[in-house]
Amino acid sequence: MPQEEVLNRAGQRMDATVEDTRQKLATVRTGRATIGILDGITVEYYGTPTPLNQVAKLSVPEANLIVAQPFDQSILGDMERAIMASDLGLNPSNDGKLVRIPIPPLTEERRKELVKKVRQLGEDAKTAVRQIRRDANEELKKLEKDSAISEDDSRRSQDEVQKVTDAHTKRIDELVANKEKELTEI
Repeated sequence: MPQEEVLNRAGQRMDATVEDTRQKLATVRTGRATIGILDGITVEYYGTPTPLNQVAKLSVPEANLIVAQPFDQSILGDMERAIMASDLGLNPSNDGKLVRIPIPPLTEERRKELVKKVRQLGEDAKTAVRQIRRDANEELKKLEKDSAISEDDSRRSQDEVQKVTDAHTKRIDELVANKEKELTEI
């Protein structure tokens, strides 16, 4: 059935959007040290921008410290510069063998900025989900117009698309709420 294909494709795209949002939210810094906040950082490695987690072993020995131990000692300085250049506001230090990244506690002002950023990420994700819904509904209407499915099947399928959309929007709202709670805890 063509409408099932449309529904499956829309569901898969919405799942991908939720997963992408989960990953983006993981990179937002909270007061605690997590390796996920370094996900967006790339280091020049033999002329190629490479994700930090692929050139170093990352660990969290303390609640407010991340340690990055490079697989190749020659990139220590590059790692340190890449972390400093990121918009995370971190000041790494290297001791010749590894890079220590202390995670300072968040100020109230910074927490508010991060909550705004998290909400914006959530809104962007919900907009993407609504766009996927719009695409699916247009596809269903086109199938109906081409007489591939009946008007009733089109209506039922559009209702189903709306249910899937609502479920994914709810998941995004939960992710955002959890991250906000994490940010506002002191």
